Amino acid sequence: MAVADLGFDIEHESLDFLTCQHRAAVDPQGYDIYEQCFHNLDIVWYWGALQPIQTDRITQWDDIGDLAKAGGISKYTWHGHGDAPMRKLYVQPDGTLGPHPMSTISMLPTAHNVDSFGFDRRLFGDEGPEGSSWAWLLDRRARGRIALVDEPAIGIFDAALAAEANGDLTFQDIGNMTVDEIDSLMALLETLRQQGFFVGSWLSPDEAEAFIQADRVSVQSMWSPSYGNLGEMTGIFRESVPREGYRAWHGGASLARHLTGAKLDMAYEYLNWWLTGPAGALMARQGHYMTNSKGVREYLSPEEWGYWYDGDPARCDLKGPDGRIVVRTGQRRPGGAYRERVSRIALWNTVMDEYNYAARAWKRFIRSLGSPAS
Repeated sequence: MAVADLGFDIEHESLDFLTCQHRAAVDPQGYDIYEQCFHNLDIVWYWGALQPIQTDRITQWDDIGDLAKAGGISKYTWHGHGDAPMRKLYVQPDGTLGPHPMSTISMLPTAHNVDSFGFDRRLFGDEGPEGSSWAWLLDRRARGRIALVDEPAIGIFDAALAAEANGDLTFQDIGNMTVDEIDSLMALLETLRQQGFFVGSWLSPDEAEAFIQADRVSVQSMWSPSYGNLGEMTGIFRESVPREGYRAWHGGASLARHLTGAKLDMAYEYLNWWLTGPAGALMARQGHYMTNSKGVREYLSPEEWGYWYDGDPARCDLKGPDGRIVVRTGQRRPGGAYRERVSRIALWNTVMDEYNYAARAWKRFIRSLGSPAS
C-alpha cells in the first residue's frame, strides 16, 4: 500500500524481536527505517544507531493521541508500570530519552494494543462480571495445557502478572524487577515445568494458533490477530479481560542515523504515510489501534469502527485484511471500547534494567520447554 501511495520502492524485512533489535543497534548502515516497539528502543538508541525525528516534519503530529504523548488518555489515567511510550518518546537536551515534551522524538508512535491471554471456555467457563484473572495463566486446572510467548520483554511479564495474581510472588516494581525477583520467578516456573504444567512456547502468532487448532492448550499468551484465525475453535477459545489490567505495547518507526538529503525526505514521507488512515484501517481489522484514530475512521465502515473502536456489538460480519470473516454479527469486542481498554493498562512490554540477566534466564527456561507448536 505504501509503495502504491508514495510512488517509490520500499523493501521490507521481517525479523523476530531479538534479531531486529540487535541488527538495528549494531548495523545502522544496513537499514533506513527501524520499525519495532518503544520497549525495544533503549538499546538501539544507546548505540547511536538512530537520529531524532523533527516533529515539525510530521504533518499529523497534533492528531497523535495522548496515550503516546502523555502516557494515558487523560491526566487521571494510571500510566502502567514499565516502558510506557511517553517515558522514552522525547529526545531531551542531553540526548537521552524522557517524558518532557521537546521538538524532536525518538520514534513516531503508530500501531499499539493491549494484550492478555486466551482461555478455553470448556475449562474456565465464562468470565462473569468480575472478569478473568492473570492467575489463570498458571492455573492448576490447565496443567499440561499452558503455553507462553517466547519473548523476554513480553512472556516474562505474562508469567509475572500470573504469579502475582495467584499470590505466589510479589514484586516491588513489576516493570523493573530485581535480580532476586527474577530468580524467584524463574524458580517458580521451573518448579511448574517439572510438574508438567507447560505444553510449550510460541514465537510467532501462527504457532500460537496451531496450539489452539490442534486442541493442545487450555490457556496461553495471545495477541489480537490470532483470535480471528482459530477455525473450529472460534467461540471456544476466548480473549480474556483480566481484572488486574492489560499488558500493553506501542509500536513505532525511527530513522537511521545515516539518512540525509533526498533519502531522508523519502523516509519522512513514509513515516507520514503511516498516519494518513489506510494503514491504520488495515491494522484495525487485525484488532490493533493506530495513534491517529481520526484518520483511521475515514477508512473504516461505520460497522467496523463501531466494533473495533467503540466496542459496539457487530452489526454485520466483519472481515480481516485477507477477506476472511473474523467477527460474526452480534459479537462484542472483549474489554469494550478503545477508551475502556487502554484505561486499564497494568504493565507495558518492557526492557528492564536487568534485561540481559532476565533474557538469558528466560531463554534457558524456554529451551527447557522443548519444541514450539510448529
